Amino acid sequence: MPTRADGIAADVHEIAERTRALARLELELASLELRRKAAALGGGVALLAAGAVVGLFAVGFLLATAAAGLATALPTWLALLVVGGSLVLTAAVAALLGASLLRRGTPPLLEQALEEARLTGEALRGNGRA
Repeated sequence: MPTRADGIAADVHEIAERTRALARLELELASLELRRKAAALGGGVALLAAGAVVGLFAVGFLLATAAAGLATALPTWLALLVVGGSLVLTAAVAALLGASLLRRGTPPLLEQALEEARLTGEALRGNGRA
């Protein structure tokens, strides 16, 4: 005759089995969801890259159009020189601005965080009385 302890042990065993099955199903669901999201991200990245390449070609064609438009009033070599010179000037300005931003960000010290840590340390030692 089964005792009450046997019934409790069977119940505990069944609960453990169901918990393991639930955990496996949760992991499977998470894995499926991650795969679905990774596929969507991959497609998005591919479309962004394709858009960037097409955009680069568009900029090239627009610059060629500008040169061709200038060539109606100037010799072709001068029109190309004007467009090329404006590109060099634009690149130089962008490089100078980028270098300026990089200089502002280096060295990468967290000045405010370090000062706050110093003040906190002083306050904890009792030296920062207000």
